[in-house]
Amino acid sequence: MSPAIISVSDYLGLVNHALRTIPREGMVIEGEVVEFKVSQGKWVNFDLKDEKAEAKISCFMTVFALNVPLQSGMRVHVTGTSKVFERFGKFTLNVTAIELVGEGALQKAYLALKEKLRVEGMFDVARKRQIPRFPERIGLITSGEAAAYGDFLRILRNRWSGVTVMHTPVTVQGKDAVQEILGAFAQLNALPIENRPEVIVLTRGGGSLEDLHAFNSEAVVRAVFQSAIPVVVGVGHERDESLCDFVADVRASTPSNAAERVVPDRREMVTNVAMSAERIGDRLQYEIDNRSHAIDRALSIFDRSLARLLQSMSDVTRRFGYAFERFRLSLVATVEHIDRRVQMIDSRMKVALDERSRAVMELERVLKSIDPREVLKRGYAVVRSAGKILRSARDVAPGSHLTIQLGEGEIRAQVETNAVQESLL
Repeated sequence: MSPAIISVSDYLGLVNHALRTIPREGMVIEGEVVEFKVSQGKWVNFDLKDEKAEAKISCFMTVFALNVPLQSGMRVHVTGTSKVFERFGKFTLNVTAIELVGEGALQKAYLALKEKLRVEGMFDVARKRQIPRFPERIGLITSGEAAAYGDFLRILRNRWSGVTVMHTPVTVQGKDAVQEILGAFAQLNALPIENRPEVIVLTRGGGSLEDLHAFNSEAVVRAVFQSAIPVVVGVGHERDESLCDFVADVRASTPSNAAERVVPDRREMVTNVAMSAERIGDRLQYEIDNRSHAIDRALSIFDRSLARLLQSMSDVTRRFGYAFERFRLSLVATVEHIDRRVQMIDSRMKVALDERSRAVMELERVLKSIDPREVLKRGYAVVRSAGKILRSARDVAPGSHLTIQLGEGEIRAQVETNAVQESLL
């Protein structure tokens, strides 16, 4: 039987088909990263090398799928699918998930991410927020089965009461820890403002760098940074640290210390209140004494001033009495002088009026003697013609009408003749 003749691409297709039969579920490849590089800001390429044998696998993935800060020399676990690219004829592992292995790799990733976040300013003290002094609602993100959970609640209740703890249980290590912690932050921040906790506590017990991997995850660190609610992080023992510690608003050394940082100590508050009340009482007594002394001094000054004022008023009253008596005597003398002057003026006015009265009477007599009406009463008459007084007979002609005014009444007449008469005298 003659062999089948196929093309290169068909052959590679058979190879890839055979590669697809390799089970992916439950199979993880462990090795050391070498020749790590990123192309065009999108494509990640590296070789996965076996430490004992000179065996290498070319690996490929996208930047978006890379969830850890990867560097050459790190030991990792990867999962993915194998394929021979037809264009290049190169066997490549398409990585779908990658996880750091060993303290060395985790330490390198930790330091690289820490530097990256520091440069971004996520550790700046200026952006950290104050937590409420007396919170009523506390969000707690931790494992409900861990000792940290019990320690936190015990210390919290011993120190302060009446606080609502909104516990969101999560896995604090392992493959599901990161997603559960992210979900807890999203859940608490999505609550209505009136129902949200006033502070979130993210905590767990101590452990190795690998145990604390979730708290060094870039996604979790950014969730802490972006939380709308202030965050307190208390991880492990005092010597333990995580990147979440650096980005938190308040860093606690242990879960117990986290409880101490979020609520005050009731006994300390009672002591402080008592001391404050005592200080206030002392200060109040001091102020009362000072004010009393000041009032006493002011009253003494007032008494002296009042005495001087009363003495001055007495002097003024006495001087006023003397002056008023002088004024009264002067006024009496002035009134008497005015009375005498009035009497003198009255006397002179009476004499003057008598003289004026006699003069008026004499003038009246003279005026009466020359009054035409008085003359008419003695038998004289005033003759008018056409409204004009006649002074001569020549001024009228016979037949002219005359008006003759007598002492009492008048007469209308008509001229019969006129003749010029000689003077009667």
